[in-house]
Amino acid sequence: MHTIMNISLLGSTGSIGTQALDVARLLGSRIVALTANTDVKTMEAQIRAWRPEFAAMVDEAAARDLAVRVRDLPTKVLSGRAGVCECATLESADVVLNSIVGVAGLLPTYTAVREGKTLALANKESLVAGGKLVTETAARSGATILPVDSEHSAIFQCLHGEARGSVEKIILTASGGPFFGKTREELRAVTPAQALRHPNWDMGAKITIDSATLMNKGLEFIEAMWLFGVTPDQIEVVVHRQSIVHSMVEFRDHAVLAQLGVPDMRIPIQYALTYPSRLPSSAAPLRLSDYACLTFEAPDLATFPCLRICMEAVRAGGLKPCAANAANEEAVALFLQEKIPFLSIADFVQRAAEAQPAADAGDVEEILAADQAARRLVKESIAARS
Repeated sequence: MHTIMNISLLGSTGSIGTQALDVARLLGSRIVALTANTDVKTMEAQIRAWRPEFAAMVDEAAARDLAVRVRDLPTKVLSGRAGVCECATLESADVVLNSIVGVAGLLPTYTAVREGKTLALANKESLVAGGKLVTETAARSGATILPVDSEHSAIFQCLHGEARGSVEKIILTASGGPFFGKTREELRAVTPAQALRHPNWDMGAKITIDSATLMNKGLEFIEAMWLFGVTPDQIEVVVHRQSIVHSMVEFRDHAVLAQLGVPDMRIPIQYALTYPSRLPSSAAPLRLSDYACLTFEAPDLATFPCLRICMEAVRAGGLKPCAANAANEEAVALFLQEKIPFLSIADFVQRAAEAQPAADAGDVEEILAADQAARRLVKESIAARS
């Protein structure tokens, strides 16, 4: 029988956060903390629905506004990064689900694993920017990291009960995004509205753009290395347009295990929250007869270079992946504001990765310094064009 768990949900107003609340409602779980950046209206509604012990807003003005709005409730409102990190270490939380988007999720991830928490991780940037620090800290503290990304959840499930030394390679599947099959010439004039039309998944704007550039798969490539202790040479990326096979593992005997399901993030979210149990889900069942065929092919690294840049950055090591991620976050924001063309995103990612020395970080502050340096590179480049 499933025991009701207490969840601290970081990034509760985003796409993964709201779907996690759907899962928590189905499971009968209790939400002990909620955090967000600036979306006060949604946060107020969530607090009134869930009555958590704590709520935190990164933005100080938003936190003050929220405190006034919910002053009739016992929820304690915290603010800033410190408030989010406090929610990541609550003694009352059985699991911390980090669904914050971007490198902003790094500090809460590090704080949670340092305290030995069980962390359901949907924030891939934590491991892209600080993979070595986070995984080594988790190993020392005894923290458990359970992947929430659909691809990494699939790999995690395929590895269940298997000896890690028996793994030949990990096969990450990619949908290919909305521009699969396009040429670079065809991508020169694409708009944010076109890039946001993902064929299979309902995701937030930033992640959807990352899918369109294949940057998302580059970040997942790096994340898989740290989560599963494999080398870059042990990871292969294939484009699978139907998003039914969520990823695969090939073993030394060349047997391949795959995890399949409809493209619904509630499935991997629930598995992370209930692991190792499997409980009834609100997601639709997979009916293979609904699909005429499942296809797989190599990604086009020339047309979509962000994946290649990430693969090269993690091979070079150190803080190069951190710099690539930071530049991408800045460039995606600029593209969504229609200040740069689609193809410029990869250009900025490449420049930032090349500019960053391949030296390891000793602490979180060094990681965040490299992150800021890459962001400055993008901003200064844009300013110079003006």
